[in-house]
Amino acid sequence: MGKERINQAFREKQQAGENLFVPYIMAGDGGLEQLEERISFLQECGAAAIELGIPFSDPVADGPTIQEAGIRSRENGTTLAGVLKRLQKFSETRTIPVILMTYFNPILNYGPEKFAADCRDAGVDGVIIPDLPMEEETILAQPLTQREIAFIRLAAMTSTPDRLKKLAKASEGFLYAVSVTGTTGARTTHDDEVKAYLQTLKENSPVPVLAGFGVSTAEQARELSSHSDGVIVGSRIVDLLHRGETETVKALIKDSLQAKVGS
Repeated sequence: MGKERINQAFREKQQAGENLFVPYIMAGDGGLEQLEERISFLQECGAAAIELGIPFSDPVADGPTIQEAGIRSRENGTTLAGVLKRLQKFSETRTIPVILMTYFNPILNYGPEKFAADCRDAGVDGVIIPDLPMEEETILAQPLTQREIAFIRLAAMTSTPDRLKKLAKASEGFLYAVSVTGTTGARTTHDDEVKAYLQTLKENSPVPVLAGFGVSTAEQARELSSHSDGVIVGSRIVDLLHRGETETVKALIKDSLQAKVGS
């Protein structure tokens, strides 16, 4: 498990000629008892990994759809400890990589060492912390590295070229390329600047580059994947699952996996 499971899962998808598709879901949205079923469903749909959000009271990187999902989850009593305990219950049978996305404050309260140890016991393969800057990451990166859990960095379009290169070279599992300026949420277009930015990251990253934020259609996913290695889709997946539109989720993932003609 850990970073090697991410590496292997991604290699298998790429060798099969597929784009990498990572859906984001909010843990506890609809109840934690649904978590195992939802992860299995998304794996069957063709997902390469699952990004699993932890609800937080001040989600600065999240747009309205994910904020609302976080509110529903918190109303259901979801906590970081509860999510890790739930994941541990089916860690032995789970084969798809699971990547936690949480803010740093809950980890600080939990204790970075205990968090890393409990992530290992729960079969967590990677962690994304959107509000932990590279200069301050040692407090968490070291405990995760000791347990072979990938610390996945985010790269922003507003960063300097030098900083982007440092982030790319340091990332594990994959590099999360934020493809918009702002919060998460559906967008209608991604311009040429985004494509050039993704190409630059690919040239400097030893791990796959996945574009996230603002990806809501299969066409967008294929377009961005032709300049990267795949996409992360959050708001659209969260909304569809909340409305029970599982067949639309299946179709979105299936259509997104196809390589763009000419890429």
